[in-house]
Amino acid sequence: MVKEIERAGIPVVHMCTVVPISLTVGANRIVPTIAIPHPLGNPALTLEEERDIRRKLVGRALKALQTEVSEQTVFEK
Repeated sequence: MVKEIERAGIPVVHMCTVVPISLTVGANRIVPTIAIPHPLGNPALTLEEERDIRRKLVGRALKALQTEVSEQTVFEK
């Protein structure tokens, strides 16, 4: 689905825990997340630590959306 949305001219960021799968399905902008059961956080952390993790991940995704890519790119940091 990611490829079809991009083909329509809408940039997409695929946030995922298993990067090789995203590469296999052809996602162009990939942001690795935390863990399979909790991709955008860690329930063992405090609420403030959780928010910090989420802010960083969403910020990375927004940066990826603004970045022009010509091939599959993993936005690690």
